[in-house]
Order: sequence, then C-alpha cells, then structure tokens
Amino acid sequence: MSDLPLAPRSSLFAKSFLALFAAVVVPLLMAGGSEAWFGFNDRRDRLNELLDVEARSAAAKIQDFMDGIRDQLQWTVQLPWSETVDDRRRLDALRLLRQVPAVVSLTLVDGAGKERLFVSRIGLNKIEDGTDHSGNPAVRGARADRAWLGPVTFYGGSEPFVTVAVAGNRSAVGVAVAEVNLKFIWDVISAIRVGRTGEAFVLDQPGRLIAHPDISLVLRADETATRPLQALRAAILAKSGRAIAGRDMAGQTVLAAMAGIPGSGWSVIVKQPLAEAFAPIYAGLWRTAALLIAGAALAAMLAYWLTQRMIGPIRLLEDGVARIGAGQFEHRIELATGDEFERVATRFNEMAVELAVSQERSERIGRLKRFLAPQVAELVDSTADDHVLDGRRVEVVVVFCDLRGFTAFSARAEPETVMAVLSEYYDALERVISTHAATMTSFSGDGMMVLVNAPVSCPDPALRAIRMASDMQRTVQKLLLGWHALDHRLGFGVGLAMGPATVGRIGSEGRLDYTAIGNVVNLASRLCSSANDTEILVDHVAALAVGSSVPLVELDVRALKGFDRPVPVFAAAISSTG
Repeated sequence: MSDLPLAPRSSLFAKSFLALFAAVVVPLLMAGGSEAWFGFNDRRDRLNELLDVEARSAAAKIQDFMDGIRDQLQWTVQLPWSETVDDRRRLDALRLLRQVPAVVSLTLVDGAGKERLFVSRIGLNKIEDGTDHSGNPAVRGARADRAWLGPVTFYGGSEPFVTVAVAGNRSAVGVAVAEVNLKFIWDVISAIRVGRTGEAFVLDQPGRLIAHPDISLVLRADETATRPLQALRAAILAKSGRAIAGRDMAGQTVLAAMAGIPGSGWSVIVKQPLAEAFAPIYAGLWRTAALLIAGAALAAMLAYWLTQRMIGPIRLLEDGVARIGAGQFEHRIELATGDEFERVATRFNEMAVELAVSQERSERIGRLKRFLAPQVAELVDSTADDHVLDGRRVEVVVVFCDLRGFTAFSARAEPETVMAVLSEYYDALERVISTHAATMTSFSGDGMMVLVNAPVSCPDPALRAIRMASDMQRTVQKLLLGWHALDHRLGFGVGLAMGPATVGRIGSEGRLDYTAIGNVVNLASRLCSSANDTEILVDHVAALAVGSSVPLVELDVRALKGFDRPVPVFAAAISSTG
C-alpha cells in the first residue's frame, strides 16, 4: 500500500461539521433541552402550589359548610326546657329544616337525656317521645366536647349521611342531634375547577368517596371503584402531603394534591390530568421542534451550497466505485483534490487490487470446500493446483461408522431431540477427523464415510486410520454416556478396510463430491454393519499394514453380504489416549 499524507491540505470534515452541526444544530439542541428541563421543573412547582391552594381552599369551604350547620343547631339549644314543648321551639326546628336543606332530621334532647322533639323530612314528627338518649354516642360526645361529628354512613347503600350533635352552654338546655345528607357538599365540590378539566373530591377517614362532581359515583358507594382514589391519598401521605402523579378512577394519569378537614378525618383531593397540566411544556417542545426543523432547513441549504463545490470529486468517486463494484478491478480513480476525497480515492484503488486477488482465491477455495476437508482445500489453494482431485487409482483406507440402534431411537424420540443428538454427534466426529487430517466424503443419517491417504497421501495410512477410529470410538462413547437418559440402547460401531480404489471428483457442474469407488469401500461398509457397540473391525490388509504397532485381535472369519468367501476380520482395541 502507498504512503498516505500525514495531514490533508484542507479538512472537509472541519468545513462541513463545524459549519453545519456546531453552528446550527448544537445551539438549538441545547436551547431546546434547557427550555424543556427548566420549563418542566418550573411548571411542576407552580402546579404543586396551585393544587395545594385549591385543596386547602376546598377543605376550608367544606369546613365552613359543616360549621354553618353546627351554628344553626346551636340556636336550637339556647333556652332551658319547660314541662311541655312550646310551639316556638317546634317552629324553630321546622325553620332549621327549611334554612338548611342538608339536615334531614333533627332530634332535641333535654338535660336529662330524654327526647323532647323530633322533626324529619322523611319520617313522622314526634313531640315528647321521652326516649332515653343518654347513652347515645352523639349525645355523650356533644356533652364532652360541645360538638360531635359521627362517622359517615350510607343509607340504602347509596346516599352518604353523617350525624352532627351540638350541646348548649348549660347542661339544662340539652343537645341537638341532626342527620346531615352529605350529597349537598356537591355544590361546593362541583364549583372547584383546576384548568379545564381538573376537579376535586372528598374521602372520609376509611377512604370512602363522600363527595365528587359526578354525584352518581358517590351514590353508587362502590368501594372497589374508589381504590385508585385511596391509592392516590396513600401516595400523597407517603410524600408528606406533596403533590404526586397517579391514576384516577378512569385510569387517567393525573397530578393530585390533598388537604385535610380538621375534626373530621376527611380528605379533600384536587387533581388535574397530567397531559393538561403539562400542556404548556408540550407547546414549548413543539416550538423547539419547529426551530430544529428551521435549523435543519438552513443546514440543508448550506449543505447544498457546499455540495456544488464537491460535485466533481463525488462524481469521479461514484463512477469509480460503480466500476470496481461491477468487477472492473483494473480501473483506477484519478483524483487530486488534496483533501479527504483524494485519500478515499487512494483507498479505493488499493482495495481494487486486493479484491482482484481475494476474489480469485475465494472462488477457488469455495469450489473446493463444497466437497473437501478444510485442510485439503487449503492445500490445493496454497499449491494452486487442483489436479490432485482428478480421478486416479490409489491405495486408500476407507472408514465407515454409524450409531447402533439409531433407527429405533429416531422413531421413538421427538424430532428436536434427534436433531440435537445428530448435531452433537457430527460436531464431535468432525473434530476427530480434522485432527487426523482425514477427508470426510459423505454422511447420511447417522452414518459417515472417511478416506485416509486420499486425495493427499500420508505415511502409514492404516495406522493413522486405526488411531482415528479409536479416537472416534472413545469420543462417541463419552457422548453415549450423556445420552443414556434418552436411550440406553444406542451404540457405536466402526469398520475400516485398506485397498486400491478409484478416487476423484464426481458429480455435475453445480454439485461436486470427492469420493472413492471400489471393492474396498464395500468391504469397509460391511465391516461397519457387522461391528457391535464399542467395536472397531479391521480387514486383513489393514491388519498386515499396521503389524505390531497396534494390538489387534483376530476374530472368526465372517460371511459378509456381497462377498463370495468368508472374510478374515480383526478387532482393534480403543486406546486410552489420542
């Protein structure tokens, strides 16, 4: 490769990057990001304050509502009781019902705890009933604290009611006990609006909904439906009363704040949809996006202006790359601009030279590796001579191997299990074959055919083949131990024979195989079929070739299919090392 200049006379990167990106895009991104960040935090703080003020305002209004009822009740316990109820006290009670629509019934109890007057909107009025109310929690609570507020109850499972009791300044004037319908708080709650759709609601101490702009939600008294509201209250309490984001009954994400109503245990929660609350921020982001688009348009115009000055070198590079990409590796790009374009052109020219060499080598190796062992393909490529693959008559050692009981196993096992076993099996055998520089010519199912001494000759092919077969047996037997849980009847047998055979390429232009043809191939295949699990069967010629180098055991002659006479057979032991 030619030497590159240490530094170009001018920097195209600096001209384009600094002029476009740094001058336009970076400031806009910084401005947009800072606006979004600070705007979000400022908006969040203002929303917290707004919701907190609205919640405290709503709590004060409800407190005033309840205080108004207690003040009205206070007027009914100003005078001491006489022996009989006069009409003035009865008229005062009826006037109270007219002035305070929320009061459903009023009970007046004297200093001794006896009921003296009862007026109601829905029941019969009673005078001098005499029922003893001294043990009533409302009466006892009012006498102890001057005023008493009971727990919220839902009459008929719908409308919320609360009992309010007020005691007079003296014990002789007695106690006024009123049943108040809380649905009248709806007027207070429905008047509260935060933004366009923000609203408020009230939960009692156990977390039941007692006031909501949608009064039907209150009347249903559905505790399951109000659990998101209870979760909102719990989350606010966990944050020490600060506004938090959560979900309301409709599953909408909202921002909520809370204020308590003194003396009742009730909570007023004000909420606003998060999308509405942060709408100004979203509008700001859209403005930022518009600025970014405008900046991108400006950058495009600058890029167009610069492109006009670079169109010549680009066209030369485009034409040159197209020619090289089409396979014209002899083409050279002539460009002298003194910047990055010239360096790129130099790189392309060097790449064209390397591609020409690489393509030729890749095509040759690609053709070879379709049917040769990798080391054989590399040998043919390094010698640049593939005549070694031509058909010829040589003495080879043919090795066949397969799994015993595999057919029955594949019929019983799941397809995924069979494929996993075969994959592990072939990976292991391929490593052994490569180690011994043999050539795998074919495989089918669980069977495999391997050649030793072809296409490349080697010293002592019979000894190498037996050692390879021993390594194959030892390797597969280790695999069989792992497959024992799948099928303990699996085994592995090997057969090898030595003799002359015709070896070479066979097939069509689109599909070539390197294989061997001859009687020695049939003999090795029959020996493999005759071998039991863990056996390596060797023919007479291979046994004579190895001599005493490998301990062999001569077995009884065997009648093999396709052979007129019984064949001498030897067994090789599995060596303890490779």
